[in-house]
Amino acid sequence: MKLTVIGFWGAYAGKNEATSCFLIEEENTKILLDCGSGAVSQLQNYVELKELDAVVLSHYHHDHVADLGGLTYSRVVDMNLKRTDHPLQIYAHGEDKNEFQKLGKPPYSLVTQYEVAQPITIGPFSISFQKTSHPAPCFAMKITSTITGKSVVYTADTTYDQKLVPFSIKADLLLAETSFYADQTANTFGHMNSDEVGRLANEAKVEAVMLTHLPHFGNHQQLVNEVSQRYQGQVILAKTGEQMHI
Repeated sequence: MKLTVIGFWGAYAGKNEATSCFLIEEENTKILLDCGSGAVSQLQNYVELKELDAVVLSHYHHDHVADLGGLTYSRVVDMNLKRTDHPLQIYAHGEDKNEFQKLGKPPYSLVTQYEVAQPITIGPFSISFQKTSHPAPCFAMKITSTITGKSVVYTADTTYDQKLVPFSIKADLLLAETSFYADQTANTFGHMNSDEVGRLANEAKVEAVMLTHLPHFGNHQQLVNEVSQRYQGQVILAKTGEQMHI
């Protein structure tokens, strides 16, 4: 399983970069986790848009879905030009019915509603969901390769929630939102600080943690240092184009 960071900023994209978006690949299957602002432009550095099989959305805040419309229209163009005959598959939750109903443009993109109790299968990936603690309905994801058994857990947006510990247990990589520094209160904004990320990574006994959904202030290396006070494993600071083979 290969992970590529397409975007890692929270709230809005940094210069020439993107907000939350991650490309996951195994064999010939390519899926996106979220599709934030600037994602479509960045994504084309790593894959042709027509090759993308699916997008799985955690929630409907703009920094996680802003570029979905552009991605959808790329499939309209590619299918009409006969570059592909495969519609883009979009997987999303139905707790916000108004936003859910805006998704998709048949026959170019098709929408499937996911449920917490029912993992979905996309090619060699099994994906399960856990609702997070966030102002808008939001779901963490656990992506497991049915070929290797390796797993990635993406927290999406959340405050520290003890339910994420068993959900993340012994994951090979934890993609953890780290929106604030250890001495700052994050839960009032629906997010985690670096101390809480270290606690989650430690209690879940994950192999490695990547810090994402990063703030537009401070020194990001400080986040790494603060997570490492709680967690003794590998701590990686997300950056555009960062790739990992898991």
